[in-house]
Amino acid sequence: MPNDRLRSGMLKKGLTPATLADRLGVDPKTVERWVTQSRNPYPRYRHSIAELLDESESYLWPDALPTQRAAQVSQSEVVHIYPRRGAVPTDLWQQLLEKATRQVGVLVYGGLFLPEFNHRWVPTLREKALSGVQVELLFGDPEGKHIAERGDDEGIGQAMSNKILNSLAFYKELRDLDQVGIYYHDTILYNSIYRFDDEMLVNTHLYGTPAAYAPVLHLRRLGGGDLFDGYVASFNRVLGKMRAVWPEH
Repeated sequence: MPNDRLRSGMLKKGLTPATLADRLGVDPKTVERWVTQSRNPYPRYRHSIAELLDESESYLWPDALPTQRAAQVSQSEVVHIYPRRGAVPTDLWQQLLEKATRQVGVLVYGGLFLPEFNHRWVPTLREKALSGVQVELLFGDPEGKHIAERGDDEGIGQAMSNKILNSLAFYKELRDLDQVGIYYHDTILYNSIYRFDDEMLVNTHLYGTPAAYAPVLHLRRLGGGDLFDGYVASFNRVLGKMRAVWPEH
């Protein structure tokens, strides 16, 4: 049986067996067998392919790892759990940003704490974008229904919308950079996600509690794990519902 998931992922990215083989340094016939005969690549190739296709290994090759082993790998993706956002070392956010070489993704409602308390945050984002790093920043729509609901749940009313607008004021200097996308979303924010290549900080949310007082997971992607990739998929689904903050640019 052919691996239709792998075939579809390659088509979406405009990759042929020959071009994928060239990227991986293998024979094109090997890639053909992965696609047409559903052969499982070696783990090092599975990781690279999943990264190229922006898919999880468990989705592309669901039988490559036994269920128990896949669960163990996913657990190992958890680097640390912080009981609240304030317990995250203040320099960790900047360290992860400075290490990023491919992509940075932020999914929040406001996320005002980052540019407000770290004067290096926005300048570093600019430097990263100018060096070719793809930066995607998703903020809650100040006029969206879910922002109003969150403000009511936390008892702060319109303050949530004001936080978003205050946060965006810090990012105006990035608006004309080709590698930067700054968007609004109007979705229920189950988690705030801060992605830096293959590492991620996930600020979980508790009903009626400000995000600053909710736990944070520090994750690092591992081949064969699906915890990290699950949050990537969530981020991408929200990205698919976005609209530009400054559409004229």
